[in-house]
Amino acid sequence: MSDIDLKDPSLYINRELGWVDFNARVLEEALDPTNPLLERVKFLAIFSNNLDEFYMIRVGGLRQQVAAGVNKITMDGMTPDQEIDAIREQVIPLQRRQRQCWQEEILPALAQHGIYVLNHYDDLDTHEKAALRECFRHEIFPVLTPLAVDPGRPFPHISNLSLNLAITLETPAGEQRFARLKIPSGSNMPRFLSVSTMMERYSTTPPRSAHVYINIVEVIRANLDLLFPGMMIRDMYRFRVTRDADVEISEDEASDLLETIEQGVRQRRFGQVVRLTVEKDMPPAMRATLMRYLGATQRDVFEIEGPLGLSDLFQIAGIDVPELKYPSFTPRHPEILTMGTTIFRLIQQGDIMLYHPYDSFVPTIDFIRAAAHDPDVLAIKVTLYRVGKNSPIVQALLEAMEAGKQVAVLVELKARFDEENNIGWARAMEANGVHVVYGLVGLKTHAKVAMVVRREHNGIRRYVHLSTGNYNADTARIYADLGFFTCRPDIAADVSALFNRLTGYAPNADYQTLLVAPEHMRDGLEYLIDREIEHARAGHETYIIIKANNLIDAKMIRKFYEASQAGVKIDMIIRGVCSLKPGIAGVSDNIRVHSIVGRFLEHARIYWFYNNGNPEVYSGSADLMDRNLNRRVETIFPVLDPDLRREIYETILQVQLADNVRTRVLQPDGSWVRLRPQEGEEAIDSQEWAIRYSKDKR
Repeated sequence: MSDIDLKDPSLYINRELGWVDFNARVLEEALDPTNPLLERVKFLAIFSNNLDEFYMIRVGGLRQQVAAGVNKITMDGMTPDQEIDAIREQVIPLQRRQRQCWQEEILPALAQHGIYVLNHYDDLDTHEKAALRECFRHEIFPVLTPLAVDPGRPFPHISNLSLNLAITLETPAGEQRFARLKIPSGSNMPRFLSVSTMMERYSTTPPRSAHVYINIVEVIRANLDLLFPGMMIRDMYRFRVTRDADVEISEDEASDLLETIEQGVRQRRFGQVVRLTVEKDMPPAMRATLMRYLGATQRDVFEIEGPLGLSDLFQIAGIDVPELKYPSFTPRHPEILTMGTTIFRLIQQGDIMLYHPYDSFVPTIDFIRAAAHDPDVLAIKVTLYRVGKNSPIVQALLEAMEAGKQVAVLVELKARFDEENNIGWARAMEANGVHVVYGLVGLKTHAKVAMVVRREHNGIRRYVHLSTGNYNADTARIYADLGFFTCRPDIAADVSALFNRLTGYAPNADYQTLLVAPEHMRDGLEYLIDREIEHARAGHETYIIIKANNLIDAKMIRKFYEASQAGVKIDMIIRGVCSLKPGIAGVSDNIRVHSIVGRFLEHARIYWFYNNGNPEVYSGSADLMDRNLNRRVETIFPVLDPDLRREIYETILQVQLADNVRTRVLQPDGSWVRLRPQEGEEAIDSQEWAIRYSKDKR
């Protein structure tokens, strides 16, 4: 076994192609007829939204490497150019399958339930067309701005992810003209118009159904004569642009990081085009015109049959028809938190674990609120990564400031696509006297930590909340995350040291219990794996369970290969990208890799080690990626309460490893095989099991 080169590229799965495989698993949920119909629509939208972000960031980064002449070989042996071509080759059939699902499966099924999403203007009857014509005159026409392209009017800037019409016109004199029309969008101009509403507004004829929709593009296309009077409309085709949003921030040169991030967000609108999607039947001459003006190459162009930008299907998925969605459930409010005593007294009695969304996120909000209004609380410190638009956590922090508490908040301005939201909260808190810091130069702060400092009869006590997920009440309803409350002095001391590291100058902080990146986490995890290796070599039983979003870091993968070679049994539950190949003889034959994609986004990270019969369990914010281990401030914390360790093992890890409904198993060749219950075998959907379990615990 020692003669096997663990750096051999054939032992690794490409990160980018692994992500495409993950998105294919998301698409599988849309294709699955056992899922409720509107949930299938939601998965179609998630697939498109994921793909947009992937091109904006990952493909945008690859394009930058190519432009800079960087030919760094990935651990699986590919150049950036090769990756771009391989991504395109895999994405095209997935997009085709997505469209087939929408057109051939979802639309007919929706119609059977009285929900009509019309493809074409001619699908409207005479009364509906008349009502939509009036809607166009009164509500759409005033906000449209056609932009002509000629020697006096240059080709306009096409904003990222905007949907547009490319229009060829002919003057009465027979001259050809070209114009671009941006399709309006936003909360006041939905992408799918409610025909039923427009019938009630502009017609005396009752609508055929309460749920009739048509894409606003079709309404605009059918009424362009009102926008270009006197002109002959020759061609009109949809196109959509995706731009490079992977903006580099020069923090070392920034005198004001907040202002620098704001500038970087604005730059995204002008990034290089990395994808141009066009209608399949767009004439070659029109396509060539767009490519020339947009600086796009042929491999940036994707022909799409049907509507562009299916992320807009979130609107349809949001239609209020409960029988076409997952059954609703109420998150459990743990009984221990409803017994009339204070949250601080409860934490004194023992560590508390919440498993969202099955357990309510309200106790986490209540923890901060209680601290804000408790006269014995002296200070509150929190890290905020993604908090949402109407954050009750931030509101509680502002209340704490008004109550005279010391409040210190680290707001991570570089949380991608949440920068503007975080900038707004940072400014609001600063204006109210909160101590706001933006983290360490060159490092994102991804750790999810809150600490309350309280004066009690026997001195100062620190209460800590540690989490795998963000302090975001909205995503806590759909992300599966773990949150822990404790007042253990050793953990609290470590959290104090971490905040001192983040807000002041303490680069050499030591920690008794926490594994903190980038200084200590990699070494700590390698020690835990090496310990299992030593137990295996001594002939003892060994076992590691890893649950994470992604496993990409090459050094960690090699460490797991070494453990497998030593005989350590390893089970992995990796939701997203896994660059490790399991089941390879002499390398990874002791490793199994599962992925669960379902109703909730599996977001918790758990690191479980058998430790010769005395299991150690860690949880936290970090995935096994180079960025998490080397370029972020992350925390992994020990679960020290034996009952909580047992609960994690029995009700999360073992149940998910037994899942045969939402699980896919990674094969040695890099493909994924979906598990299905065999004849006579009990069907186990781990997420549905967790819902039932949370109800039983009430």
